Amino acid sequence: MLSIIIVNYKNPALLRLCLKSLERTLSPNLNYEILVVDISSETQTQNVILEEFPKAKLLPFKNNIGYTKGVNAGIKESSGDYFLILNPDIVPLKDSVEKLLAYLKQNPDIGLIGPQLLNFDGTPQQSCFGFYNAITIVYRRINFLPFKNKILRKFLLTGSDLSVVRSVDWLMGSALMTSKRAVEKIGLMDNDFFLYFSDVDWAKRFWENGFKVVYYPLVKIYHYHRRVSKKNYWLIDLFTNHQSRQHIKDGFKYLYKWGIIKSSENKLIDQHV
Repeated sequence: MLSIIIVNYKNPALLRLCLKSLERTLSPNLNYEILVVDISSETQTQNVILEEFPKAKLLPFKNNIGYTKGVNAGIKESSGDYFLILNPDIVPLKDSVEKLLAYLKQNPDIGLIGPQLLNFDGTPQQSCFGFYNAITIVYRRINFLPFKNKILRKFLLTGSDLSVVRSVDWLMGSALMTSKRAVEKIGLMDNDFFLYFSDVDWAKRFWENGFKVVYYPLVKIYHYHRRVSKKNYWLIDLFTNHQSRQHIKDGFKYLYKWGIIKSSENKLIDQHV
């Protein structure tokens, strides 16, 4: 069985579109379940599930427990041997889920696999990356620094052919598929990350435990992507944008966890973000 886990946060319109798209595109022969983890759950969203998609399992949380704990809650309540983790702003194409699942089943050395994500005008989004280091985070958030393109080439996989199936360091968490067997070996996402970097950290742990992380552009899925954690510049965002502060905070937790910065530097950031 495939367990499809959708982590939703106050987005009933996009959630409805995602669920309708799954109903329309999934094969009737596919054995699957859908679990909606609804954080900061509201009546409007609950009614969408209960009235329009009664076969979906609703896991409501009164408080904002964050993306990472939402994913973990969905996995814990799942019955499948495979997990597809989606944001509610994902719209799958016909056969996309089945093709991704088939490739994962055929390649048990893969721990995480993700499709090519598309804007709604059909242009591709970048959803696979190289691992972060301390300077990468700075250069990703500040536009006017010198040598930015050179510094970010490795992170952005510049020069790599992203039209072919390939191993990558990590995949954006908007659409990820994995197996119960792999998760039982490496564990759930790290709850220390609230919203960001849990996908990066998970991928790194898959690699550390002998599994591949694979970008599979032969499957394409629409994604309504907004980069809400970066609107202005680092210092402006730090004071005006909650998502930006959370991104920086989770980013430094990641760098500290993997020994890229020292604990004293991480504590200093934690106190000011």
